[in-house]
Amino acid sequence: MAGHSKWANIQHRKGRQDAARSKLFSKLSKEITVAAKMGDPDPDKNPRLRLAVKQAKSQSMPNDNIDRAIKKATGGDADDYEEIRYEGYGPGGVAVIVEAMTDNRNRTASTVRSTFGKNGGNLGETGSVGFMFERKGEVTYPASAGDADTVMMAAIEAGAEDVESSEDGHVIYCADTDLNEVSTALEAELGESDTTSLIWKPTTTAELDLETAQKLMRLIEALEDDDDIQRVTSNVEVSDEVMEQLGAA
Repeated sequence: MAGHSKWANIQHRKGRQDAARSKLFSKLSKEITVAAKMGDPDPDKNPRLRLAVKQAKSQSMPNDNIDRAIKKATGGDADDYEEIRYEGYGPGGVAVIVEAMTDNRNRTASTVRSTFGKNGGNLGETGSVGFMFERKGEVTYPASAGDADTVMMAAIEAGAEDVESSEDGHVIYCADTDLNEVSTALEAELGESDTTSLIWKPTTTAELDLETAQKLMRLIEALEDDDDIQRVTSNVEVSDEVMEQLGAA
C-alpha cells in the first residue's frame, strides 16, 4: 500500500497549498463541535474530541478557534449535523468513499451525485465499495522521528499493527478502536505526530495512468471543495513515475 500512502501525501500537500484556510478551519471546527456535542466537552474524557483537536492543531488552527468550536457545542446553539458516508466509483474504476457532515441530507446527496457525474465517476449505493477498505487508525511521523527500526519498535510497543517507512516519513496503522491509546503511547516515545486520524485503508487497489490519475484528482478536489464534505478516500495505486509527474503538476 506504499503507493497509496504517497498518493495521499501528494493530495495532502496540494490541498494545503490550494485550499482556503478558512474553508479548512471551518471543516475542522465542525468536527470539533460535533464531537463535543456528542460526548464530554473535555478532550481528556472524550477520545473523538481529543482526536479532532489534535487534527486541528496539526493544521495550525489557532487555539481560539478550537475553544470557540467547543463552546459552541456546550452553548446549545450548534447546528444539528448528520454524518453520512457516500460510496462510488471514480475515473478508471477507482473506489471512492466520501464522508460528509450535513444539516441537509438532500442537498448534500444531490451535490455529491452531480460532482461524481461531472468528473467521470458514478455514485453507488451504500456498501458498493466499502468492502474494499478497512477502518483503521493512522498516525504519521516525519523521517526525523527516527529510523525505520526505531519507529517500528515504538509502534510494536504501542500496540500498532503495521508501519510503512520511507524517505518521506513513517505511517503507522492500528485498529480503529485503539487509535487513542496507540497515538498517546507513540507520543511518549517519538514526540508529537504530524497527523493522527481515522481512515479507510484500501485492501485492494486500482492502478491508474497519469491522465486518469489527474481526472481522479480533479474529482477529489471538487468533492473536497464542498463545505459538507469532511474527507474523501480512494483506493488508487499509481506507479512511481506517474507519482512524480503528479507531484510536479
